[in-house]
Amino acid sequence: MDNYMKLELPSKSQNEAFARIVVAAFAAQADPTLDEISDVKTAVSEAVTNAVIHGYENKSGTIVVSATLQGRKLEVTVIDYGVGIEDLEQARMPLYTSKPELERSGMGFTIMENFMDECDVISEPGKGTTVRMVKIFGKKEPAEA
Repeated sequence: MDNYMKLELPSKSQNEAFARIVVAAFAAQADPTLDEISDVKTAVSEAVTNAVIHGYENKSGTIVVSATLQGRKLEVTVIDYGVGIEDLEQARMPLYTSKPELERSGMGFTIMENFMDECDVISEPGKGTTVRMVKIFGKKEPAEA
């Protein structure tokens, strides 16, 4: 059976750091490199931050972060039950932000896609958003000396 973990927390910005550390500690079992663990932490931060700022629009709600580990494959899912995304294609465009007044960069999904091997987003307006990300550790073989 795969190893798994599940974390449920309130949509408060201070919980972003906690979520990233929990996922990183869980992923450490697969003996990733420091760069790989840094990639995972960055992607989880982006997903949780999106849920807090966009999913719940800084109102209270629940964010569920879960992860499974199958050999060297880590799958992380971040779910919110907030407002959802009206135009997913537009939301995934680099530099697009629905909150320019907050000086957001609009790079959240782009960062998740670049730091992970897979990134899928499912969203339904009024029901919430699920971000599923996969990282396969050890894909790049170290150069022979």
